[in-house]
Amino acid sequence: MNKLLIGTLIVFATLLAVASCDEAYFAFKTDGSKHDFVFKLTDAEKIEHARKVLKGEKDQLKIIGRIKKTKKDYNPHYSFHLDPDAIGFFDYAIETCDSSLQYVEDHLDEACGEFLPGCFYCPWSGKLTKEVKV
Repeated sequence: MNKLLIGTLIVFATLLAVASCDEAYFAFKTDGSKHDFVFKLTDAEKIEHARKVLKGEKDQLKIIGRIKKTKKDYNPHYSFHLDPDAIGFFDYAIETCDSSLQYVEDHLDEACGEFLPGCFYCPWSGKLTKEVKV
């Protein structure tokens, strides 16, 4: 019985370790923001790209993503988060998706209409600040 329990715990711990490699959390700020905005990445290439940016091995690209009007525990200072399946990096984007974090927070009820059409958010002043352990 003990061997079965230990074996099951080892398999479970291995699965958790593998799952944790498939996601990572990063933070960025925009001009004037007091708090980091934390977002989750689930794509291995995007995770590696973000890590290289933070190490100075890649140029700092801007973050673009689709906002969801729900709060996440890993992003406690904001009432919205970015959909992990709809996050990317860009050099140039149209102006309609640009805004500061505070402006989005203050006008979240207007987002996904004329303000941030399609719920796409691309803060031009956004800069990656760190990888976050949650």
